[in-house]
Amino acid sequence: MSIPTPTQTASIEPGQIGAFAALVAGAVAMGVSPVFVRFAAADIGPFASAFWRVFLALPVLYAWMRIDEARHPGLAGRASWTKATVFAGLAFVGDLIFWHLAILNTTVANATFFATTAPLFVILISWAVLRVTIARSTLVGLALCMLGGAALIGQSMQIAPERLAGDVYGVITAFFFALYFLGVEKARRSGGSAGRVTFELSLVTAAGLFVVAIIAERQILPTTPEAIAALVALAFISHAGGQGLLSVALGRLPAVFSSLVIFIEAVAAALFGWLILSEALTLIQAMGGALILAGIFVARPRRNRPPLPAREVP
Repeated sequence: MSIPTPTQTASIEPGQIGAFAALVAGAVAMGVSPVFVRFAAADIGPFASAFWRVFLALPVLYAWMRIDEARHPGLAGRASWTKATVFAGLAFVGDLIFWHLAILNTTVANATFFATTAPLFVILISWAVLRVTIARSTLVGLALCMLGGAALIGQSMQIAPERLAGDVYGVITAFFFALYFLGVEKARRSGGSAGRVTFELSLVTAAGLFVVAIIAERQILPTTPEAIAALVALAFISHAGGQGLLSVALGRLPAVFSSLVIFIEAVAAALFGWLILSEALTLIQAMGGALILAGIFVARPRRNRPPLPAREVP
């Protein structure tokens, strides 16, 4: 009697398609954030802009949570203020603090490159701490995405001793973003709705960033119409939209794969920089974007296909 074994198809589960679309859209929404930060930077400092990014999004996130739970009464108050949600909020405080420190102490290209190592930390923590088995296709996808990220900004990379602190801050940014990913995934898998998880973690993040901004910045309030518009766009598009869609996706997709998809943020940032800020986009950068897309395709989740009925072997 032959023993049937399950095989894997080359597609994700039907229920995960919408989550993948949300993840891609969220990455694009986060990818435009450097443009908004640049417009706001002439008026207020980086920590203040980080605070307003989260704080101004709170009414939108609260409305989303209430509407979502009104449509699905079983979700109301479910898994509220879990340890995972608070952990994710604190991790995002660390992510934004060290991201802006990296920008202040090294080149934007260096900060971006080191921040894109977040999937490496997600995989290492998942494997070493959470005992998650990492598929070979995921490692191949990570390698392709890392090469693509390097190609996207590699021409602007500048290694110098005086920028070492900023480069280290960039790596720390990636570490905190990895913790954020894993925290949101845990909160969503514990039963929290995407709206509630995003709203509650954003409250934690806004409180932490407010303390940092008060201590570190001399000017907190924006004064120009351009800065106010940029901050509102940053809050609504990059935080409410980007982080919200990420929370939606992490309810169905594993953090390891989702972290690779966030590489699309770097592709989107390059495209928006070219379209809006007239920054050069070279052939090597285009090839880097293609490598990232290839890496995501290779690492995509597979689904088990039911085994064929066993046949008698004469």
